[in-house]
Amino acid sequence: MLSKTLEEGLSRYALGEKLRALRLRKKIGLVDLGRHTGLSPALLSKIENGKLFPTLPTLLRIALVYSVGLEHFFAEKERGPVRAIVRRKERMRFPDSPDARHVNYHFESLDFPAKDRRLDAYLAEFEAVEPEKVRRHDHPGIELLYVMSGVLEVRIGKEEHRLEQGDAMSFDASVAHGYRKLGKKRCTAIVVSAP
Repeated sequence: MLSKTLEEGLSRYALGEKLRALRLRKKIGLVDLGRHTGLSPALLSKIENGKLFPTLPTLLRIALVYSVGLEHFFAEKERGPVRAIVRRKERMRFPDSPDARHVNYHFESLDFPAKDRRLDAYLAEFEAVEPEKVRRHDHPGIELLYVMSGVLEVRIGKEEHRLEQGDAMSFDASVAHGYRKLGKKRCTAIVVSAP
């Protein structure tokens, strides 16, 4: 049983509210979260509703599911608007799959330093690959593409779409999708995904 002083001190961190917000943002139910953490849905519900304060190991076990550190729950909120500036020369370029023999595209994060991101934004440069080597992937949420240069083929499920410079497309990213540059001209796009 915690003293009133300890309860008040812990309450100011709003751990339950932060945990619920993370869970809803990731669209995970209490039962699924329980499977990932090994904790009962009833215990997780009590924590989210502020009826029980988690121990640090329990909080860390939950945090790992959401890919956040303990500082997410205890760091003071920054005052002022959220902003992050990513200088062109500071961006790092990565292949879509570092272990693959063939690269489908390279990407650079446009919002990496931002805290509590609600979306992910990338600059992508696509490669010409054989149709059978297009690597598909899926993830929760939606994706928006804006083609800045070249011609891009986007495969979503069984459909193929041809996008040219200035074209934009949004789609359900939970359906397997892949990209392929068409022609010889450099092909780049801004890619934004949100849960």
